[in-house]
Amino acid sequence: RSCGTNTQVSLPCIFSPLTRAQGGDKTPEHENLLDVLQRAGLAVLWIDNQSGCKGVCDRVPNAYAGDHAVPGLCEGSECYDAAMLDGLDQRLAALDPQRRARGVVVVMHQMGSHGPAYAKRAPADQKPFQPECQSITLSDCPREPLVNAYDNSIAYTDHFLGQTLQWLKARADRGAEDTGLIYVSDHGESLGENGLYLHGVPYALAPEQQTHVPMVSWFSPGLQRRAGLSMGCLRRQAAAPISHDHFFHSVLGLMDVQTRAYQPALDALLPCSAASQARSPGEPTADPVHTG
Repeated sequence: RSCGTNTQVSLPCIFSPLTRAQGGDKTPEHENLLDVLQRAGLAVLWIDNQSGCKGVCDRVPNAYAGDHAVPGLCEGSECYDAAMLDGLDQRLAALDPQRRARGVVVVMHQMGSHGPAYAKRAPADQKPFQPECQSITLSDCPREPLVNAYDNSIAYTDHFLGQTLQWLKARADRGAEDTGLIYVSDHGESLGENGLYLHGVPYALAPEQQTHVPMVSWFSPGLQRRAGLSMGCLRRQAAAPISHDHFFHSVLGLMDVQTRAYQPALDALLPCSAASQARSPGEPTADPVHTG
């Protein structure tokens, strides 16, 4: 379940140490997950291909995918999400080497399926669902072409995640590091159900289509061993209730960062992880600071 129904609310809430019930969906007054990871000495990089990081990346290295137009991936002021992978190795190599040695966290903020211009979210040769709605006035489109346009954007996200996994696997195969990926959407989308389109309905009134979001994880064999993760256990837990509230704590647990803000009960990986045992001395430590 998402913390909000729009990016402005959900993005800071995903990275907040507070749950939605604790006020994570309000204007942030604490350092967020990226601040804590950086304070712990890790290398952090945010790459954006959408409407900005809403303050989440203000204190860490960050870049915009469209800063350097990639032929075939950028047109005008917009880029397909795969542009975030172009030159990524060089971006990482420019980060502090001591931090990189302790661990690297990259956040890629996708354009994804952001409407209403769904037809612009995938190249013409990667649109398996036809016919496709081309209009940004979604109510003008029949149901099937509208859903096709949205599903094409989902198919392109699948392609982008596949490319990202190949990049991570290549680094792991070279022995560079143990790698993993956690993917989660910031909010859902209405496609005409009950006359609603797009997103942003007040949370108390929002339909399930705007608050039910995907969350997917992948871990290299090396990371599975280091964290003591049981993939069989995680697969059995895959249908258990989970929300944006779990993201902050799950990443901290995975990265072995000690902080008083960490809540084991909200670490979705912990029940299937050897990290439930006592941690060894010398692991990264950090605590969020109140910024209000």
